Amino acid sequence: MSSAETATTAAPDARAERRAKRIAKHIDSFARQHGGSAEGVVEYVGRTATRIVMVGADGAWGDQIAPTYAIGRRAAALSGLTLHDSFEGELGLKVKTGPYEWKRMAGIQLGG
Repeated sequence: MSSAETATTAAPDARAERRAKRIAKHIDSFARQHGGSAEGVVEYVGRTATRIVMVGADGAWGDQIAPTYAIGRRAAALSGLTLHDSFEGELGLKVKTGPYEWKRMAGIQLGG
C-alpha cells in the first residue's frame, strides 16, 4: 500500500476519532455535573445519526447525538460511560423526572 493510500484510509478514521473524543468530553462534563458518573445507551436514530442517552448518578438525564453508531460507541468507551443494552429496566428506573418532563409528557398525550 502506498503512503497516499494509507493517508486516505487514515483520514476518515482520524476524523471519526476526533468526533468521538469531542462527544466524549460532553459525556464527561455531564457525568461530572450529575454525581460524578453516568450510565447510558447508544441507539440508532436513523441513517445519519445515533443518540447517546445518559443518566447521571443523581438521576438527571441528557443526550448527545453522534453521526454514526460506531462513533457513538467509541465516544461512550472513551468517556467510561457504562452502557446498557436498552433504556428499559434498571436504567429507566434511575431517571428522575421533574415537573417539566411530566408537563411535556401530558401535553403529548393530550395533543399539545
